[in-house]
Amino acid sequence: MEPSLETSIGSIQLSRPVMLASGILGISLDVFNRLYRSGAGAVVTKSLSKEPWEGYPNPTIFSVKGGGWINAVGLSNPGAPNFAKMIQPNKDVPIIVSLVGSIPEDFENMIEQFENCNVTAYELNLSCPHVAKVGLEVGDDPELVKKIVTTVKKSTDVPVIAKVGLGTTHYLNTVGTAISSGIDAITAINTVRAMAIDAETARPILSNKFGGLSGTPIKPIALRCVYEIASKHKIPIIGCGGISSWEDAIEFFLAGASAIQIGSSIGDNWIGVFDEINKGIQQYMIRKGYSRIEEMIGIAQKQ
Repeated sequence: MEPSLETSIGSIQLSRPVMLASGILGISLDVFNRLYRSGAGAVVTKSLSKEPWEGYPNPTIFSVKGGGWINAVGLSNPGAPNFAKMIQPNKDVPIIVSLVGSIPEDFENMIEQFENCNVTAYELNLSCPHVAKVGLEVGDDPELVKKIVTTVKKSTDVPVIAKVGLGTTHYLNTVGTAISSGIDAITAINTVRAMAIDAETARPILSNKFGGLSGTPIKPIALRCVYEIASKHKIPIIGCGGISSWEDAIEFFLAGASAIQIGSSIGDNWIGVFDEINKGIQQYMIRKGYSRIEEMIGIAQKQ
């Protein structure tokens, strides 16, 4: 009998542990269905705001030498009301809706838009590193994090996840505040604030100057953060950051994650990466004698 790839993130039940990260291919129900058929256990939407956002002008993405990307798209999105209409026909795909805002009322308003949609969870973007007055600026304010999480939890019975990143204050403070305020799970981490400069023109390459570094360069940082969170808190964790292979996924499980998200690796391997990672995880489980994902979670904590 083959090992099971089922996993749980608190009350969230997934048939497979590999999810689509926010910001990657996250604006079409047709795409969501294709990703699910290709092996994604769930899809996380692009971060949605109360009203449509255009984002930043080009250039918005830069390829880093040696691997990885710096992006400053600016959280461009069609707005929560428009997006809710697009996903309302969804029946089968586990969709996690990513939300971004500046005040608790923004999130409360957006959740109202999804009342009649089949939503598996909400992921609060408390960690975007390149848009002012949202993301990291929210995550760096413990009192605001408390108010947002408390408001969201009162507004919905759907599980709520906080996505944290590395801001100016220690990210574990954000994690602790979110947990004490009732959050159901943590996604760690978001992209890391970075930039690139063109030596010939002597100018920053991205139109916004600063962006978020993603891909393989941040994997060791993300892994460390998952390990630290798991060592300090009993909270379901979703690992995210630089994961591109089944070996990476296993490392995150051993560090304490119950599931993982992938984003940048889709740019290199396209959507076949979901099935490839799932098969690799299953082969590893056969070789090591594991029957369920949960048997691997946090083993490195005990060494």
